[in-house]
Amino acid sequence: MAYEELPPFAAWQFVDAVDGFEVVYRDASGIRGYTSAVEAGQAYAVHYEISVDALWRTREVHVHNDTARGRRSTVLVSDGKGSWTVDGRSAPQLDGLYDVDLEASACTNTLPVHRLDLPLGDVVTAPAAYVQALDLQVRRLDQSYRRLDGHRFDYHSEGGFNAVLVYDKYGLVLDYPGIATRFA
Repeated sequence: MAYEELPPFAAWQFVDAVDGFEVVYRDASGIRGYTSAVEAGQAYAVHYEISVDALWRTREVHVHNDTARGRRSTVLVSDGKGSWTVDGRSAPQLDGLYDVDLEASACTNTLPVHRLDLPLGDVVTAPAAYVQALDLQVRRLDQSYRRLDGHRFDYHSEGGFNAVLVYDKYGLVLDYPGIATRFA
């Protein structure tokens, strides 16, 4: 499915387990965003920049957080063929991945939807390099998408999480049940 060019900005209100807000801006090489939230009594602010290539494969990710324990940052770089480094060190646990998924972001679920040709009804695996919000730890996240129609995808991730994600004409999440709803 072909999506329209991303709008100049988008925003989400977090719901249920996390109270907070995310705003994302389109830029020449991808997206940059900001999240402020409180989860399980812990506050965090996250700023990120994600560069993608012409095929929507994640190429470089800069993530900065600020918590009561202080500030942290991490940089992930991909060769676009499935090899990664994290803070300049080889990360073989991420081999074969093409997307990043930020715990602090509803927007990063747009990356595999843009990158993959998702046939109606077929399940497509799309594991991602997952960056946790509070400590910026990076690990592999196994997940899959099944296109239900032109704008809805049945999403599954490890640990038994399942939701039907609703996307707009830009390929951005409108409704991520239990996580976020599009605000603007």
